[in-house]
Amino acid sequence: MVPPRPVVHAAVFALAALQALASDTFIAAVYEHAVILPRAAQETVSPEDALALMNKNMDILEGAIKEAAQQGAHIIVTPEDGIYGWVFTREAIYPYLEDIPDPEVNWIPCTDPTRFAPTPVLERLSCMARNNSIYVVANIGDKKSCNSSDPSCPSDGRYQYNTNVVFDSEGKLVARYHKYNLFMSEEQFNYPKEPEAVTFETHFGKFGIFTCFDILFWEPAVVLVSKLQVDTVLFPTAWMNVLPFLTAVEFHSAWAMGMRVNFLASNTHNTIMSMTGSGIYAPDGARAYYYNMKTEDGRLLIAELDSHPRLSPASPPAVSWSSYASSVEKCIPDERDFSGLIFYDQFTFSELTKPEGSITVCQKDLHCHLSYKMAEKREDEVYVLGAFDGLHVVEGQYYLQICTLLKCKSTDLSTCGQPVETAQTKFDMFSLSGTFGTNYVFPEVLYSDVQLAPGEFEVLNDGRLISKTKPTKPVVTVTLFGRWYEKDHL
Repeated sequence: MVPPRPVVHAAVFALAALQALASDTFIAAVYEHAVILPRAAQETVSPEDALALMNKNMDILEGAIKEAAQQGAHIIVTPEDGIYGWVFTREAIYPYLEDIPDPEVNWIPCTDPTRFAPTPVLERLSCMARNNSIYVVANIGDKKSCNSSDPSCPSDGRYQYNTNVVFDSEGKLVARYHKYNLFMSEEQFNYPKEPEAVTFETHFGKFGIFTCFDILFWEPAVVLVSKLQVDTVLFPTAWMNVLPFLTAVEFHSAWAMGMRVNFLASNTHNTIMSMTGSGIYAPDGARAYYYNMKTEDGRLLIAELDSHPRLSPASPPAVSWSSYASSVEKCIPDERDFSGLIFYDQFTFSELTKPEGSITVCQKDLHCHLSYKMAEKREDEVYVLGAFDGLHVVEGQYYLQICTLLKCKSTDLSTCGQPVETAQTKFDMFSLSGTFGTNYVFPEVLYSDVQLAPGEFEVLNDGRLISKTKPTKPVVTVTLFGRWYEKDHL
């Protein structure tokens, strides 16, 4: 069907307007929010009580949004579960949900609040965006009625979705995304029937959006970046940190580098649940990040990013991840190699027994190679080189290939792989590579006290993760975290 001429003209005009206003850079903001939780998430409350709680959280979010706008931010991301909390039953979360229309309805809730009423949360979020002339990204719950004509309709006659919404600087609803990869505790929500690849255009780049656990899977995360070529990913999350590879700041920064995209990650803040870690990440490293397990304070982060990072001179080169490691002498199993668990996955480890040298360890088809030099070999700390090539099957099913230099919890080798936050050993240099079967590899460097190392390492086009300068802090882990999506269901 050919669209009528006015529609074509309008679309062309809109595209021309965006091009005319195009900016080379923009100011991004994310807010880590210490969510005010319901007293008993398992109990059903009245709609009035639900809205009262959500307004308390939105009061705090509105303050952050105003501050971000005053500092020149064009867009702000707020966290998953940031308006009402988590661990609800299906029935208990229902009073917190609103029926969120498709953005194609061309709606500004702030100026037309009765059109799809009752939607007080959407109205307030829209007004926050409009009154502060800033794009606002928030996470709320969507409800959709269904009946017996739909064979998939739940028995209570409705679908409930974990949902992200985006309002532009006029308060218009421009994006709605239903989370596709639910975490195992999200029994209050339904899975969408199909994955959604949600994007929208602005004069400061093309944006995509997904939520938390989505990041570990092909759809929608990789599709948005590799196929739809978004410039920036918006990422509300309620991320529980898992050392040594999956702390929020560590993995999200690595994902931005590996995918060569901007990444705006807004986490909830709850130290009891090990939830902290938000950041503004570019393909060449973190521009701003926050990790705090000591207090219950939220934090607003603001930083400037390239609107089109792939076109930036600072954009990292394309990488052939297995090139260098494949040229190294093949791995020969050593009787001193040993096994250990990291997050239930069985790694093969080899101890770094000397203050400097080269070492190789292998598992299945993955050969990991490390060259290194310690500033000093301490007697009270042990480091190992580890390899894992297999299917992870705990909270989800996904295939990993991981090469890692990491500090053990103690000098007892049986503790290697257990969570460690602090270290004292500094390295003068390191170079880590592996024979990866995937092109999706995420480079991580984590210093003592869960600190990142922006500007202190780089990935060469032959696949080596190397120290760019002499590392300034003690090393907890240096890791190449590979995701082999094609093998998830073999």
